[in-house]
Amino acid sequence: MTFEELNLPHEIARAINQMHYTQVTQIQQEAIPEMRKGRDIIAKAPTGTGKTFAFGIPLIEGIDEQNRSVQALVLAPTRELTIQISEQLRLLARYKNGVRVLSVYGGQPISKQIEALKRRPNVVVATPGRLIDLMNRKAINLDGVTLAVLDEADEMLDMGFIKDVRGILDRLPSMKQMAMFSATISREVMDIGWLYQRDAAEITVEPELESMPLINQYAIECSGGSKFGTLLDIMECRRFRRVIIFCNTKRMAERLYTQLAAKGFCVDCLHGDIRQSTRNRIMQDFKNGDIDVLVATDVAARGIDVSGIDAVFSYDVPQENAYYLHRIGRTGRARNTGDSYIFYTLAEKFKLDDIIRLTKSDVTFIRLNNAHKIETIQ
Repeated sequence: MTFEELNLPHEIARAINQMHYTQVTQIQQEAIPEMRKGRDIIAKAPTGTGKTFAFGIPLIEGIDEQNRSVQALVLAPTRELTIQISEQLRLLARYKNGVRVLSVYGGQPISKQIEALKRRPNVVVATPGRLIDLMNRKAINLDGVTLAVLDEADEMLDMGFIKDVRGILDRLPSMKQMAMFSATISREVMDIGWLYQRDAAEITVEPELESMPLINQYAIECSGGSKFGTLLDIMECRRFRRVIIFCNTKRMAERLYTQLAAKGFCVDCLHGDIRQSTRNRIMQDFKNGDIDVLVATDVAARGIDVSGIDAVFSYDVPQENAYYLHRIGRTGRARNTGDSYIFYTLAEKFKLDDIIRLTKSDVTFIRLNNAHKIETIQ
């Protein structure tokens, strides 16, 4: 199906055409018609299948530009994802005059967001914690919200936000429709659905071969002392142009950033203790190609949506199995092939085996030979 066959309003169709999208993804084909009917949605779909447009198109279509109250609310687990969703919604609303989208999240001065709310946006994209804070300060009025969307619902509820999410949904007296989009349908997601949805349309999208990320996954055993040299050898051998390296802690991320900078790499570092304005600047520099190597902790994994990433390195074995998928999902996008490398010590082999088994990953074990070239272990 094409977007033209959806018979979208002229303003939205024009915006999509300007972004050079023509084909509708499966999640969009199934979710958009149901949401336009006003039905609740619970959708299970992998990352990178077009979920933002799946809820964003009917959301923007339903906004009354003359109504100066908040009419639609989107909740997301991280500030990076909040910013990303807001950018996509603004692009969709480009030719629909009067639609104002505001993102609110922690890490930015709340006073600045309170001032922005006085300009009366009609779409708010928020992290639950910051939104609760604004509601408690009576800085935002959600009485007019008719549509609520939970994006990355499993991640958000697994992060301990279930109490905040319920507290927010309980204070939406005019809510007529709720949509949840999630990579997995966890017990917490099901509980929210039972409590707040009625006759929800259930949509499941499995990864298709043509839409699955094209990622070559490799694992290499190396001790803590040899990791940095191994990293340099692989990057030299493969000649990657744009790379993300994930570490488990901010201390390791900063240390690796310093080591790479000393070697002359154009590198920057991203973790949870960095000011939001600085994080935004780093992400923009990375998107623009001004940074070749980004060292990051997992706090950034969900929020990075940058095309053309050649490789992802797990410098540390991730602390959660799901983090592995979040990390490698930053490469191999838009039908481009990407590489993923995970470093592990002999003591961590059992943990790596668990990750491979539970995530059903196809990982090739490799090593560096005496000439510092990569070879496969049979």
